[in-house]
Amino acid sequence: MKKLASIAVAFMPLLALGQDNLVLKLEANKSTNDDKKKYEFTKVLTLDNTCVKNQASSGTCWSYSTNSFLESEMMRMGKTPVELAQLFSARMVYEEKADNYVRMHGAVSWGDGGACHDVINMYAKYGAMPQSVYTGLHYGTNKNKFAEFQAMLKAMLDVVVGNHNGKLTTSWKQAYDAVLDSYLGAVPDKFVWEHKTYTAKSFAREVVGIHPEDYVELSSFTTSPYYKKTMLMVPDNWSFDKVYNVKMDDITDIIDHALNSGYTVTWATDVSEKYFSWKNGVAFVPEKDYDDMDDTEKKHMFDGPMDERHITPELRQAAFDNYETTDDHGMHIVGISKDQNGRRYYLVKNSWGEKNDYKGYIHVTKAYVKYKTTAILLHKNGIPDDIRRKLDLNRERE
Repeated sequence: MKKLASIAVAFMPLLALGQDNLVLKLEANKSTNDDKKKYEFTKVLTLDNTCVKNQASSGTCWSYSTNSFLESEMMRMGKTPVELAQLFSARMVYEEKADNYVRMHGAVSWGDGGACHDVINMYAKYGAMPQSVYTGLHYGTNKNKFAEFQAMLKAMLDVVVGNHNGKLTTSWKQAYDAVLDSYLGAVPDKFVWEHKTYTAKSFAREVVGIHPEDYVELSSFTTSPYYKKTMLMVPDNWSFDKVYNVKMDDITDIIDHALNSGYTVTWATDVSEKYFSWKNGVAFVPEKDYDDMDDTEKKHMFDGPMDERHITPELRQAAFDNYETTDDHGMHIVGISKDQNGRRYYLVKNSWGEKNDYKGYIHVTKAYVKYKTTAILLHKNGIPDDIRRKLDLNRERE
């Protein structure tokens, strides 16, 4: 998901949460020639979620989206949600990623990027903190701006990997952590929240209250056996985690079942396509490839609902294999909407602020999700019974 920071900047100004208890019947894009409404969306289902955040100039979508998901999980469990510290999760990832980078002699990707499972893994190992306790803003700005910070980390690690002494010193990790402290702030051993003292682990256990083992990540590849685990072959899977491999149509079946059962879903996907429009708040798959469209077709691509391409497992796999589908971005699926023709979309919460046509949300078709999903993460109880049996997943505590 490393492209995220540049994509976010390219689509500035950024976005935040609208009032999702209102019927989403808003205009997606006005023609300069008339005032005709192009898209009319009506809310079908919206699950509880917290306000939209702004990751600004940082490739931390994976942390923002999955922490947003955990906040919704707190609401699903009847808890009062707490804004969780996205950069606490990221900080712990950057520590562990550095170990892998050095062990692999620098032969793994480096940057802000990560995966949905990273937040769950860090939660299980280190816990969680409120955003008010750990903002990660310790270098003179009031919003994330990671270019200098990440360049500093990468330069330091490349010196370590260069092994100029012929043998690694015992102090490189201490020096690296000092840079993290300088930019993100030192991680407190204990903190006070609502008049009670916690550690990150006790806060996760007593306040957030999720069980990390109940969350699973899935994708779909024709190159691996279905309903077994397979390696998630994307550069930002620095931890080499495996995901459950399901059939392409299972992806949307799982999301539909989860949403209708009260479970939101974290979504990793490709947002580099011309038919993903952040400004217009719509993503779909046109019948014709963008490069094959004439200028008029390109100009009017978001003038209203259009027929979509039929997505097959082979088409999906080919796009992944030839780099048309890349692991660009993580978002949070929180509901279902429909357009004026009755076509259903997923209501997706982003982390680029609120200044698009839908105040931080985007309406995404099922075809786009089938075609461009790299992974989804959710509570195992949100998976339909028949698929869960194929994956040998037992239902767990709510």
